[in-house]
Order: sequence, then structure tokens, then C-alpha cells
Amino acid sequence: MEARNRALPDWFTRLRTHQLMLPRFQRFEAWTDPQIANLLNTVLQGLPCGAVLTLEVAGSEPFVSRPVAGPTEGGERVSEHLLDGQQRLTALWRCLNDDYENRTYLIQVGPDEETGEPYTAVSMARWSKDGSRYPLWLEQPARVWERGLIPIRLLRPGQDAEEDLRGWAREATDADADSMLDIVQKVNRLRGKFASYNIPFLSLPSTTDREIALDVFIRMNTSASPLSDYDIVVAQVEAATEFGLHDLVDMLSEKAPNLDSYGNPADIMLAIGALLQDRTPTKSSYLSRDFAERLIRDWEKIELGAARVVRFLEEEKIFDSRRLPSDVVLHSLAALWAHRTQGLDAEGEARNILRKYLWRAVFTERYDRTSANRALADVRSIEELLSGNSEASPPIFDESQYGLPNPDILKTAGWPNRKDRLARGILAISLRCGGIDFADGSPVSRDHLKKREYHHLFPRAWLRQTGVPEQEANTALNCALVTWKTNRALADKSPSEYMSERAKKSSLGDAEIEQRLRSHLIPDAELVSDDYAVFRDRRAEELCEVMMRLCEGQSI
Repeated sequence: MEARNRALPDWFTRLRTHQLMLPRFQRFEAWTDPQIANLLNTVLQGLPCGAVLTLEVAGSEPFVSRPVAGPTEGGERVSEHLLDGQQRLTALWRCLNDDYENRTYLIQVGPDEETGEPYTAVSMARWSKDGSRYPLWLEQPARVWERGLIPIRLLRPGQDAEEDLRGWAREATDADADSMLDIVQKVNRLRGKFASYNIPFLSLPSTTDREIALDVFIRMNTSASPLSDYDIVVAQVEAATEFGLHDLVDMLSEKAPNLDSYGNPADIMLAIGALLQDRTPTKSSYLSRDFAERLIRDWEKIELGAARVVRFLEEEKIFDSRRLPSDVVLHSLAALWAHRTQGLDAEGEARNILRKYLWRAVFTERYDRTSANRALADVRSIEELLSGNSEASPPIFDESQYGLPNPDILKTAGWPNRKDRLARGILAISLRCGGIDFADGSPVSRDHLKKREYHHLFPRAWLRQTGVPEQEANTALNCALVTWKTNRALADKSPSEYMSERAKKSSLGDAEIEQRLRSHLIPDAELVSDDYAVFRDRRAEELCEVMMRLCEGQSI
């Protein structure tokens, strides 16, 4: 490995002409705005930003590659792959070319209050509306200069930047010659800092084995934004199989529409892959030597399991991660569905057992601790049960270890938009029965959830007047998901009052309103009695009855 020096303009030339490319396995941009601003200040202060790692290319490229984000000119033969340094070079290119849609980077002229530095990099959020880019003053040089700011794009290398600088200075000063000269001199001094800035690099020779290059890549990427488990597996897959895992994950999202509603498809994929390999869904499994190769071998099963678990959860009226009390059960269900025969009685029996597993995962404490190990144990035992190789009951089905809550315990559940497993479970059961909106009569669905809000059946303000403490009002038993319009209409009225209004406005009368309430497992008589204690007791009992049926695998 040989260390060399290269000035920023030379790096930019290689990026622009695509002589320097990114291997396909490289992750995408990951730096935050503060990290980018810190890099710019490092250049302004003439401090080192660390070495870059490249791999020489002679002849055919050792890895499938893609351009660094930003440069689009191309036209030259690829001579290097960028193994480490993507975030730094991308940030510098995009800042100096004003290539970020939602950010513009500038130089504040004058001593910084905290550091005392004469020049400081700052950034401004940008947004577009009606064909204009806001804030509008950033498009007006005079107003920018009034604030002591200079767009950092004026500091980029190249002849076109000099022309851009003169035009900007003319507008900023209303063509005042002395003021223009002052701006041009300041900017040229700053341009010199960027033009002479050296970014050293370590160069692997073109004879380096692919596996060695990837190992060096993984070891080098541990600083400002360390590689995630997924990033490392991407590189391992590339080394072991020549597949592009980014592309496969995109295909997975196509095969399993709405998978991203339950979490990051890449993370879900890794967990399913580990369970299919009879491993715990943990970092140690993902980074094991043969994980990547076996992941590709199991890819069709991963796709099948992901697609079927999404359909299954939709059937159970669990449409997204906010309604899913534990993501562990998602991974386990996908691994189990991946092996199931489709159609007829075998699928029906599997559905009953997996429904039992899902709802017991929701309502027991099985996954409150050491969830990864327990998930693997349950997948193993349920797989044996479904395959007919064992009649032993899986651990999660053992009532003596993992009993279900009684009505009194259900009454302790908090507000369901928080990370409260029991509260989310209660809401999930109420939606399982239809979740029809009180006013417009629409049933719950994935798309319709976007319009819904958490509604207090007994309004907090109304309960406060009757002496009920706040914590007793904010419980899952006092919650229903309704459209935002319905939520506004119900306001702080008593249940009997707002339900009477709903009945009067429906041509179907009381019977229809009662049915809408029942679809949330809301006891209508107790609700309109305006007796909160009686209502909570009765709703807890009814929810408990339905919970027991679902936890036995019965369909509702």
C-alpha cells in the first residue's frame, strides 16, 4: 500500500470525469449537516481531514461501480475505485457546487463568537414552492452580503467559478468598484485555501485480491460514520457472490409491497436471513464468515417469507410498526411463513398456529427480555410443530410461564401511541374487529390509517371535571382510532352527547352507530351511560374475551 498526496482540484477532476468511481457495495451518503459543516471548517483552517483509500484499476473493474453522487460528466476510463472517503469527497463536491436540494452552504465573514476564526462555514435549510427556492433572500446577492455571508459555491476550482464570482460581487454591491474588489479579494483568498487543500490517500495496487480489498474497506470505515451491520453484509455479499445487495433489497420491497411500513427492509431482511440459517438475528450472526453466502442462497425464501408476512399482518389488521407491539415477531413470522405450503388445509392450519403465535407475542412477556434468543427458540419449536415432527408445545404457548393478562391488568395499559406493548396490543385488537369510523363509517385500512388520530372516548377535559385523574384518562381502554375530522367533531363532549349527534346524522340511526362502536370492541350501553368506571370494566372484559380467542389461534 502506497501513500500519496492529491490536491482537491485533482480529486474533483477525477470525480467529474468518472476516473474515480464507487464500488457498488458502498453505502450511500450518510453524513449529517453538522458533519459536513465541520469538514468545511477543517479545510478553512488548513487542518487535515484524514486519508482516503483507493484501489487502482487496470483493465476491467474488479467491482461493479457507480459514480459518486453529484458529478455527471463522465467520459474517461475508470482508473480508481474509492474504498474509503466517499462521505468527505461527496460533501466537498456537493457543497462547492451547491448541489444539495435542501441545503445551501455559505461562509460567514468575520470572527466567530465561539472560536474566533475569521471565516466559518454555515448552512441554511432550503425548500421549493411554486417554482421558487426559499428562503428567497439566498437568491439575492445583496441581501446575502448584508449578512456577511458568501456562497461557498464561489470557492470551487475552475474558470466558471471566477466568472460566477464577478457576477455575484457586481449584484451584491450594486456594481460599486471598491466593494466589488473587496469581495473578490476575500473570496480569492478563500478559494486559495480550497485550491491548495491536500487530501492524502492510500492506494491499493490493482493486483490486490477482491477479498483483501473488501476486508480493508470494512476495517477502514470505522470513524465518523461507522459502517452498519447492513453495510458490512453488503460488502461480504459482493465478495462472496458478486450480487449487489442494494439491488436485491429494492427487489424485496417490490415483491413485498408495504414491507417498509414495518421497518427498514434491509434490517428486516437481515433478521429473516439469520432465522432461516438457524441463527439469532444479532450482529454476531450477520458478521459471521458464511452469513452473506447463505443469505443469497436463501434469497427466494426471504422474499417469500417477507411477502407472506405482510399479507398475514394485513389480514390481522396490523398495518404498520406503530401498531406492531414487537418487531421481533415480524421476523419470526416471516421465517416461518417462508417454509409453508401454500393453499388448502395445510395453509389453514399454519395460519391458525401462526395467529396464535402472533397474538401471544403481543400479550405475553415472552419478548420483553433476551428477545433474539427467544425468537430463535420459538421459530425452531413452531417449525417442528408445523412440520409434524413434534407435538411438543412451543415455549411461548406455555401458560405456566407466559400467562395472558386478565381484565384488571388490561386496565393498567397506558396510551397506545407510546412504546407500551400492552397498550398497542389493546389497540391492535380493537382494529382487528373492523375499526369503523364513528362518523363516516369507513373501515380501518392501511391507507385510511393516515387520516386517523388517537381519540379519548371519555374526553380528558370532561373526565377532569368529574374528578378522574389524568393518568386514568390516558389509557388504552379509553382510546379509539378515528379520522381527524371525527376527532374534531367529538371534541370535549360527553360520550352520550356526541354519540347522540352521530345517530341523528345517520339515516340508519342507533343500530348503525352501535355497530360502528362494536367494531372497536366498545360496549355501547356502557359508553353512553357516561360512567367511566363501569365502561372501563366492561371494555376490559370484552377485550379479554377476544384476546383469549385470538391467542388460541381462532379467527375473529
